[in-house]
Order: sequence, then C-alpha cells, then structure tokens
Amino acid sequence: MSTRGLRFHSAAIHYFDAVRRCGSIREAARQLNVVSSAVNRQILKLEDEVGAPLFNRVPSGMVLTHAGELFSRHISLVLRDTKRLQNELDALKGLYKGHVEIASVETLAINFLPEIIEKFQVKYPNVTVGVTILGSKDIPNEIIENRVDLGLAFALPKHNDLHQIAISHFKLGAIVSTEHPLASQKTVSFHQCLDYDVIMPKPNLSIYQQLAPLFAGAQHAIPNFKMQTSSLELMKQLILRNKGIGFQTFFGLENEIINNRLRYIPLNDNNGIYCDLGLYARKGHYLSTATDALSRLITDEILQRGEAGQ
Repeated sequence: MSTRGLRFHSAAIHYFDAVRRCGSIREAARQLNVVSSAVNRQILKLEDEVGAPLFNRVPSGMVLTHAGELFSRHISLVLRDTKRLQNELDALKGLYKGHVEIASVETLAINFLPEIIEKFQVKYPNVTVGVTILGSKDIPNEIIENRVDLGLAFALPKHNDLHQIAISHFKLGAIVSTEHPLASQKTVSFHQCLDYDVIMPKPNLSIYQQLAPLFAGAQHAIPNFKMQTSSLELMKQLILRNKGIGFQTFFGLENEIINNRLRYIPLNDNNGIYCDLGLYARKGHYLSTATDALSRLITDEILQRGEAGQ
C-alpha cells in the first residue's frame, strides 16, 4: 500500500472519523446531518486514494481494517492539530473582542484596578471588563461557581478548586491622620494603637483575620473601640477626619499618603504582619486569551508593588 502523494478533502476526514466512532454510515450521516450516500462516497474516495479498504463492511456495521487503524491514527493527529489551530485562532479573536469578569476587594478598586483597566483597554479596546466588589472570603465561591473569571483577594487559605495565578506580600500597617500623635512613628505595635481610638475591621475582611491572633494575646479588651466596619473606604474617610486609627495595607491609600494627608505605619508585631494578595482562577478552567492577557497584566503589577513594598 502506497500513500505517497495522498490527497483528501477536509470533509472526508470528518466523515471517516464519524464512521469510525459510530460504526455505521447511516448513524454517521445522521450526526453529520447529511445523506448516507454522501458519507459513503467520501469513504470510497479515501479508500481509492489510500489504495486499500479502510473498513470491513459486516452485518453489524463498519469495522476498521488494519489500513483503517493506521489511517485512523493519522486522522486523530490531523484533527487534534486542527482543533489546536482553531483554538489559537479563536484565542486571537479574543484579544479583539470579548469580556472578562473580575471579583475584587474594595481597596483595589480605588487606585490599583483603575490603572490596570486603563492599561488593558489601551491594548484591547474592544474587550469589556466587569468588576464585582466583595470581601475576600466571598470571592472563592464566585470563582468556583463561574460567575467571575478572575478573583483578587487578600489572605485566602488554600482551596482545592482554586488555582493561584500569582501572589505577593504586603505589610499591614496602622493608618493615622497627619495630626495623630503616632504620625511621626516609623513602626508601631498593635497594642500601642490601643491607647487611642481605633476603627476595627469586621470579621468578613481579611484584615480582621490577620489581627485576630493579637486580640487573643491581649490582656484586656480593646478599651478605645469606637467603630467597626466592613468598608475600608469608610474607615479611610473617618481617619482623614482624625476619628481614630485604622488598619490595612497601603492599597487604596496611595493618593492620600503621597499627598501627605495620611500616614501608613507598618505594624511591628511578630516582625511584621503580612497580607498576601493573590490572583485566582478556577482550577482546571480554560482562560480565554482576553482573560489570560488581563491576568498577566495584573500579575506583573502585584509582583512589582510587592517587591517595592518590602
């Protein structure tokens, strides 16, 4: 049998594969939505070009011959490469048109995400972006349930259904107004802060979980507890009014720190308390090219800021 100079129409590949899978010309024709005679013609054409029967016609249906087995291996490779090419072409289209949905914590929506989205839309102006603001503990479920493509969250524990794309470490600090007595400190302990009015995070924020070991070690209740909130933006506004000390990373405070309106003082408890900012996707879930492009941009940015913040 010689296959030198073998030529076949692309339809014949799919017809052959359908007959191989179905074991019947009639069933293959039904799945392909064509008449049986068209499928039979393509099979006969292939057999003529190969120079050998590809199927044994038996009462139970169509069974591959030895030549058919060899041809089937070749066809499988061709179809796999065709699928790969189609995926790459579809992916290329995704850079010109598509949508990416993100779940993020509130602090990243103030400066971080606007800068990221601006850069992304300059490169890919036809890709739309959706952003949902949630607490860190609520973000994993949004990813797992496929309601978002990517999640940005602090201090997430390991999860079997999450893929961690990138992670970087940021110090937790006390946030005070420039008029506060602690404003001149380079570092401060959590218990030093308790001598003043404090604005505590609610348990749904990852910051609360980071501070929790310090609560457990306290010899007394927080004496100057003034307020508890799940909104870091509200916390910031109260601190700007010198109504207490808050606790967070520098995210969402960049403008106020640069413009000398707030002080960020790293906590020195346990040689520093670090919050891990991670970018997550669903484990085993295919990322569209648009989603992958945005995730790369976010990854570069959080790694860069993490290194700069050490």
